[in-house]
Amino acid sequence: MSVPEKFDAIGVIDYDKWLEPKHFQHTPQELRDNDVDIEVEACGICGSDIHGANGDWGRPYAPLAVGHEIVGKVARVGPKVTKFRVGDRVGVGAQCDSCGDCVRCQNDNENYCREEVETYLSFYKETNTPTQGGYANYVRVSSNFTFKIPDGLSSIDAAPLLCGGMTGFSPLLEAGVSKGTKVGVCGIGGIGHMTILFAKALGAEVTAISRNDKKKSLAKELGAEHYIATDEEGFDEGLTELDVIVNTTSSFSEGSFKQLLNLIKPHGRMIYITAPPNDETLEIDPGILLSSAVSIGGSHIGSPKDIEYMLDFAAKHKIKPYIETIDISEENVATAWKRMTDGDVRFRFVLTGYDKYFKK
Repeated sequence: MSVPEKFDAIGVIDYDKWLEPKHFQHTPQELRDNDVDIEVEACGICGSDIHGANGDWGRPYAPLAVGHEIVGKVARVGPKVTKFRVGDRVGVGAQCDSCGDCVRCQNDNENYCREEVETYLSFYKETNTPTQGGYANYVRVSSNFTFKIPDGLSSIDAAPLLCGGMTGFSPLLEAGVSKGTKVGVCGIGGIGHMTILFAKALGAEVTAISRNDKKKSLAKELGAEHYIATDEEGFDEGLTELDVIVNTTSSFSEGSFKQLLNLIKPHGRMIYITAPPNDETLEIDPGILLSSAVSIGGSHIGSPKDIEYMLDFAAKHKIKPYIETIDISEENVATAWKRMTDGDVRFRFVLTGYDKYFKK
């Protein structure tokens, strides 16, 4: 299939008017030996898209097309690409390249490479070309960060897994979650609900944690055995201690931090997987750590090896995110972003209708 020299996209032209996305064209980086061009068919709308579009994480360039939960068909391969053929159904997550040579890259920690290139809001080191995401007809990325989608996953189900799903699954892998592990999931939203689904598939006993009781029945529907509302006084009293809490909220202020740590058994872990706006920080009293031996850490997306495993695991265990599809257009992107800021989605939008919009 023929790939155009310029790609069409929908994105932010003016950060001060981020809820007014517009169509634009951009020239991708020159096709390298290990790159692939992907014709996009579906793209999940991640919470990171909102942070990127409204300037929470800086304003490095415009126009900017966000979107890093991308599924489509391979349209062209670089001369050294051997694992993909034109027509393969593939996906791309939040990372599109790394240096490939450092100790981290050589030990399956490419997602922590100090020269990581993100799928948007980043630059290719060789040319200083800005990256553009999946709100576009095509994306050009390294084949090392491109993944075959298993036959058992539909494109719309696979899309949210490539960032949100992997982001929730990764800390479960790091914590060694298996049958009987007691897992707390703080925040029942786009990432949180997928984290519960994965934790249950791994055999964990899950406690869902939210501010109030509004999502209690939903948490039970997802498979959580227990529910905690942090607005309730003394919510940390007399509870079974958890092995790990995965905090999926976009703010560090969910409930009382000290009380949340009280829910974790000695030598257990609190793992953050989201980044708040730049003006928010996390304050930790070392005394809390000394008195409980709890470890506090973070987890950043997943390595290519982990993403491949996650996709196969999701297909095997029939992991299906709760999604709402919406055809891509300037108006519909704006509507979806606004609804997300209002918390009006259960739980993930997936953009579809690329062939209708970009080929009209």
